[in-house]
Amino acid sequence: MYAHLVSSVVVGIDARSVEIQCDVTGGLPAFQVVGLPEKEVSESRERVRSAIKNSGFTFPAKRITANLAPADLRKEGVGFDLPIALAILLASEQIVGMERRYTIVGELSLNGEVRHVPGVLPIAMLSAHSDCDGLIVPEQNAIEAALVEGIPVYPVSSLAQAAAFIAGLLPIEPFVVDREALLKRAYRVADVDLSDVKGQEMAKRALEISAAGGHNLMMSGPPGAGKSMLAHALPGILPALSFEEALEVTRIYSIAGLLEPGTPLITLPPFRAPHHTISYAGMVGGGHGLPGPGEITLAHHGVLFLDETPEFDRHVLETLRQPLEDRSILLSRAGVSVRYPASFALVGAMNPCPCGHLGDHTHPCTCTLSEIKRYRKRLSGPFLDRVDLFVEVPRLTSEELLARPRGERSSLVQERVKRARRIQLDRFESSSGRFTNAQLSSKEIDRYCELDREGRNLIELAIARLGLSARAYTRTLKVARTIADLDDSPRITSAHLAEAIQYRASDDAL
Repeated sequence: MYAHLVSSVVVGIDARSVEIQCDVTGGLPAFQVVGLPEKEVSESRERVRSAIKNSGFTFPAKRITANLAPADLRKEGVGFDLPIALAILLASEQIVGMERRYTIVGELSLNGEVRHVPGVLPIAMLSAHSDCDGLIVPEQNAIEAALVEGIPVYPVSSLAQAAAFIAGLLPIEPFVVDREALLKRAYRVADVDLSDVKGQEMAKRALEISAAGGHNLMMSGPPGAGKSMLAHALPGILPALSFEEALEVTRIYSIAGLLEPGTPLITLPPFRAPHHTISYAGMVGGGHGLPGPGEITLAHHGVLFLDETPEFDRHVLETLRQPLEDRSILLSRAGVSVRYPASFALVGAMNPCPCGHLGDHTHPCTCTLSEIKRYRKRLSGPFLDRVDLFVEVPRLTSEELLARPRGERSSLVQERVKRARRIQLDRFESSSGRFTNAQLSSKEIDRYCELDREGRNLIELAIARLGLSARAYTRTLKVARTIADLDDSPRITSAHLAEAIQYRASDDAL
């Protein structure tokens, strides 16, 4: 007998529909899975065999062929266990009466239990826009799948329960989740409050601008000046994600299998801080089979913090140039190409020289001129050209160290950042996929970053004095737009532009 069901596989951040075709015929007993399966899919044969037997069914002593169509699409993951088992039961007529079309995913234990699988959120998104009557998922994935509107989600805990449901013998109510309640749970206790950071008012202001507009920031200063402390205070001033942003981030973490139990929706911007020994694949993505997301994708709609930036491998840093510009990364491997989103704010911290004391008023620098040049050349000009804000973080004086912190609390700064973000969301309401000023296109810059005569004279002077490239010029305008939003100003004034220009560094500054 022949039977077929519908399942799905994740390729990149999107899901693709897969038809499970099963044929059970006479002949010598055999069980084959064809259709370009990877190793974990081929190994499903033993899991399926044991699960069927231990669920009270009979595994057919016949020739069984399970085809995963289309045959030219590589199949990875363990989510095909449940649909293959159900297809065998249908083909062997152990269950009958399936009249509705379901998308089915789930891993099977040897005792027939249905286990959690990664990547259910993009599968639910695909099912909601396809000719599908419902989505059958493991119980642990129910909340995640139910985040998507327009598709009933039926959670199952065992193969026997799933078989009874599709045969119409056991009703299961569709799972419903309160999306608004999940968004209201957004709360983060930052490692550092801005009020704990002594001095460094200019760096704090740059941090606020970066958070408000999603701009890239580079901090330079001697060891112990507070660069890392400032960076770890950044999560405390970032606003919660909108529901659209949260879905995008959650989809990435679902694919990577990084969703924490009890956290079906990631509502806070990610803060990723990889070590400087990270590999190329770890940063941009890769791995066996279909390339998985790297740190730049895991930082989507959030922050990627590179402490001791010049210590990162030069090749790794240079690979960030295209994602910083395009806000996505295309990974091509033999026979497959996937594109991952990578819209993140880069925050870097570095010393001014190898010993770290260049320009320090208390510790003389011991580096030679050639050592300083060699150190700074670890960060190429094209890489630095993609940074919006440069700020010096000097060593604190004894008076500043002994004084009690008197800065604003992160909660107060966060309110200003939230207001600026709301202004940007209203501005981009008709522009799909844009959330911050850092994502402004060339046409939008002409529309939203118009300068008056005084501003044009000021930017012309900055281009001549600082040697700004075309990219640095547009980034300066984006920063000025964010500063104006923080001031709730509809137009960019010369004061906003002047503050943006002071955060630009000349070619000799770094």
